[in-house]
Amino acid sequence: MSEIRENNRWLLVVGALMIQLCLGAIYGWGAFTGALQDPSGAFKYSASQTSWIFSAGLASFAIVMIMAGRWQDKYGPRRIATIGGVLLGAGYILASFTGTSFIAMVIFIGVLGGAGIGMAYVCPIAACVKWFPDMKGLITGLAVAGFGAGAFIFVKMAGSWLNLLENHGVNGTFFIFGIVFLVFVVLGAQLLSNPPSGWYPKNWTPAQQKESTAANVKDLTQSEIVKTSQFWMIWISFVFSAGCGLMVIKCLKNFGVLEGGLTAAAAGSALGLLALFNGLGRIAWGTVSQKLTAKVSVILMCLLQGIMMFFLLGMGSQSITLAIAACWIGFNFGGNFALFPLLTLENFGPKNLGGNYGAVFTAYGVGGILGPVMAGMVWDSMGTFKIAFIVAAISCLLAAGFSFILQPPERELAVAVS
Repeated sequence: MSEIRENNRWLLVVGALMIQLCLGAIYGWGAFTGALQDPSGAFKYSASQTSWIFSAGLASFAIVMIMAGRWQDKYGPRRIATIGGVLLGAGYILASFTGTSFIAMVIFIGVLGGAGIGMAYVCPIAACVKWFPDMKGLITGLAVAGFGAGAFIFVKMAGSWLNLLENHGVNGTFFIFGIVFLVFVVLGAQLLSNPPSGWYPKNWTPAQQKESTAANVKDLTQSEIVKTSQFWMIWISFVFSAGCGLMVIKCLKNFGVLEGGLTAAAAGSALGLLALFNGLGRIAWGTVSQKLTAKVSVILMCLLQGIMMFFLLGMGSQSITLAIAACWIGFNFGGNFALFPLLTLENFGPKNLGGNYGAVFTAYGVGGILGPVMAGMVWDSMGTFKIAFIVAAISCLLAAGFSFILQPPERELAVAVS
């Protein structure tokens, strides 16, 4: 049985990509903000209102994932991911019938849609890590790559590829997306499963893992890790790093148009590139972590992101420079979702990864509120995004510092005893 599953374990990666492509559409929210904020349009939302919808989705995503990770550890990934697909699809379909109501948009797109993402997101990650202990960095990157690539695809579907927003409006596009999400996430979920207890790939044993990432790491539960200083260092680093990227995703297009004087098409292309490189960064950083460890990779990623945020201040007035910044930021932002699951694994063990990463991932929800909402409030009050960019740059450098001093709990104990 295990040999048959080993030969077909790549089907889990196919299922993971199907799911993550749809879940990643939340990063394409910037495609809707222009229509929602158009003063001559039907919605007439403020920048803060569109930020709150986006942030509500991110917060719901993170909060629900706390329990979803534990549920998938207990009930298996297929059942929990299926429920997530139903909730996500239903959220967008229901939103399509609510007219211009801001409250309804927050509830259906934000809370319900975000809950669906939270239910489904951790399932393919945890399942793939268990089936691929021999290449967990690469596979984690692949498992979450669809999340970034999905944003690129759905931004293009809403715009230049299918012109859904132009032809069907905001509500009609929500309906089409909802149907796609429902079908593809539920189908992808049926390809997920956990390996038999004690299963390892043929001709591979745990002893083949690198000493730096496997030795002296104890399997801790979710209730145990939140009592450690390591959890909070990882959590704060994730808040800062993810919050920076989410802020840029929300406001990059408006930054290029309103502050740089670019056309909506040029700025929108930069947003699409950010989404594409978001997906590429997940694979690349996951692969890099196999050579450098997750800890060293997180330090490098956060340093590179912080530096680019300072450069971004002067890169909004030309389409080529904004595109370069978008690729750089997207590439590093995507690394968060390959590296922080692995950082959780390196510090707290593989047994309870679903529940443990669910707890760590609450940082994403906090970052998703602080980053985008800060940018929206700064714009509404000061007419610029640049102050928000500076704050984000400093935060990324602090995240690199926290990651630098991080040591797994068991190693700290060993040093103290010696």
